[in-house]
Amino acid sequence: MPDLLLELRSEEIPARMQRKAAGDLRKLVTDALVEAGLTYEGAQEYWTPRRLALDIRGVSARSRDVREEVKGPSTKAPEAAIQGFLRKAGLSSVAEAHVHSDPKKGDFFVAHTVKPGRGAEEIIASAMPGIIRDFPWPKSMRWGGASAKPGSLRWVRPLQSIICTFGPETEEPVVVDFEVSGIRSGNKTVGHRFHAPEEITVKRFEDYAAKLEAAKVVLDAERRKEIIRTDAANLAFANGTELVADEALLEEVSGLVEWPVVLLGAFEEDFLQIPAEVIRLTIRANQKCFVTRPAGASDTLAPRFVLTSNIEAKDGGEEIARGNGKVVRARLSDALYFWKTDQADLPDLAQLEASAEKFKLDLQKPLDQRMARLDHLNVTFHAKLGTQGERVSRIMRLARELAPLVGADPDLTERAAVLAKADLQTEVVGEFPELQGAMGRKYAALQGEQASVAQAVEDHYKPQGPSDRVPSDPVSIAVALADKLDTLVGFWAIDEKPTGSKDPYALRRAALGVLRIAIENNIDLPLNGLIEEHLEKFGLTDIANRNSVASSLSRFLEERLEVVLRDRGVAADRLAAVLDLTGLVQGHPVLRVVRRVQALHELLNAEVGTNLLAGTKRAANILAAEEKKGTAIAEAVDPSLFRDETEGKLFEAMNRSEREAAQAIQAEDFSLAMRALSTLREPVDSFFERVLVNDEDAAVRANRLALLARIRAATGAVADFSKIAG
Repeated sequence: MPDLLLELRSEEIPARMQRKAAGDLRKLVTDALVEAGLTYEGAQEYWTPRRLALDIRGVSARSRDVREEVKGPSTKAPEAAIQGFLRKAGLSSVAEAHVHSDPKKGDFFVAHTVKPGRGAEEIIASAMPGIIRDFPWPKSMRWGGASAKPGSLRWVRPLQSIICTFGPETEEPVVVDFEVSGIRSGNKTVGHRFHAPEEITVKRFEDYAAKLEAAKVVLDAERRKEIIRTDAANLAFANGTELVADEALLEEVSGLVEWPVVLLGAFEEDFLQIPAEVIRLTIRANQKCFVTRPAGASDTLAPRFVLTSNIEAKDGGEEIARGNGKVVRARLSDALYFWKTDQADLPDLAQLEASAEKFKLDLQKPLDQRMARLDHLNVTFHAKLGTQGERVSRIMRLARELAPLVGADPDLTERAAVLAKADLQTEVVGEFPELQGAMGRKYAALQGEQASVAQAVEDHYKPQGPSDRVPSDPVSIAVALADKLDTLVGFWAIDEKPTGSKDPYALRRAALGVLRIAIENNIDLPLNGLIEEHLEKFGLTDIANRNSVASSLSRFLEERLEVVLRDRGVAADRLAAVLDLTGLVQGHPVLRVVRRVQALHELLNAEVGTNLLAGTKRAANILAAEEKKGTAIAEAVDPSLFRDETEGKLFEAMNRSEREAAQAIQAEDFSLAMRALSTLREPVDSFFERVLVNDEDAAVRANRLALLARIRAATGAVADFSKIAG
């Protein structure tokens, strides 16, 4: 079967767009083929900084004929209706139509039509111009003289040529002819822009890839990545160091070169006094280079870096490496200046004394000075939520309140909260915002802060995503919770909540962070109370309004908790059985809700739990039906009215199970409570096998219904079993 080769070559495509664009091209083309009635065996996309390519194998040469049956009017219909049917069906007279019969409707006309299939070349030629014109680039441009004309082609960078060939392996492929904005498809491309800029004529994919390789273009991005990874590691090893892995940088660099050539650069050892994170970011951000470290080291770097060139230089790359080294040294000089400046006294200390007194800061210490300046400058956090200084003040007070709940020292916690945002005023964080927190920890350690305080300055931002670790030190936990709760409560207080897919202040992430910290550190966090108290700090003194806002935020947190627990394999109906009864909205602490859900999940995963569920549902259904009819139900169970031994056994089991479950719930041992309930399985089953609930004797019937009410109440103490499917 024929294969299709497609290449769209342009000036440089931004690395961040290449992978997605190639995938979009594959989907758009294959969808168009399938929609037109063609089939294909496989498709693979490729990309380089200057081209998107597509190799589609086993394309059917022609779409199938489509047979259609068009139902027409009755044979007795007016002539105008019959003529309308003929025009619609493409028939010249009723003689070309068929007559079908229906027992109810009688005879009617039917047209049997055949829509001929089309050749693959025709289908491809008609589809490609639209695909190219409407290609979903996130950013695109017009160029040249045609750019002033309405409807001129937009592309990520000027489109220079199109290859489109089609044919079986055993024959010479043909060029699928079409034109887009003056660019006609063909079978010619060019190789590397410096090493092989001459035109290359290609046939099918194997020929195309081989000729590009000979013209210094590695078409496969994954292969370019592997070349860079392997050569960089070998070059570092040969020079007594090891490469610091960076997959994101590797992806980016592989999109910057068509012919990767790995080189080694160097800088002076004096720069190694700069923190490793700063060196790495400086070299990465400015030069797209990898850093190295001494073999076996983890926190220190070596004065060597690895760069990737797009050309094979005649001098072996010495001048390229030297030029990159010159730029790296200049950037590191700036970083070293920032690093030293951050440890020196600020020039405006005299103006910072009021802020220092407010936060109990020591102006002999550099990080304290930066916190004092952050407050003094009245740096805005949010127009409706005040300054960073006001925010730190709130976080400080909340963190101190949280400290006893998480086992943290209140004084250390307050100190960590005060310094948590200070590095916002440092030069390094100003240059590299992504180092916020990490630099604060380093500066805190340099000025002699207690280890838990320094760690909390960094960890209070965590977790920042589902794969990020959560803080484990009590001081870090308290400050992290305070920071996230202040954010959530503040934005709820000003009614700036996430809507749909929009969450500009990352409030969903903050909520998930609060929940993960509580769950993974076994902290029974009374969120409702904390939220209501903190709302007062935002001026919400009206009790009704405060309760409404707190309830809304608790509902939001409960929805995030459902996400966390569903990710752990808990079904939605089991979540509803607990959350609707004893969720965060009702004021229950996080860990207690989670334990109750997990205990129910474990019970219902066992056979005894599924049987108990069935019996409980049966009891609840009978009760509901009788309550609807107004049937009398005894207020309490009377053993003297028992007529079968199973009633007595169920009654005794109920008394024992209720007592044990209540004690377990009081002790917050929900697994034990579930096990206590599970003992009801056999007596409940026996009761329903031997006893007719709706006895003719009204007193006996009311007494048996009271037994069922006891079953419903006992299970309802731990979960709403009516919410559970099955």
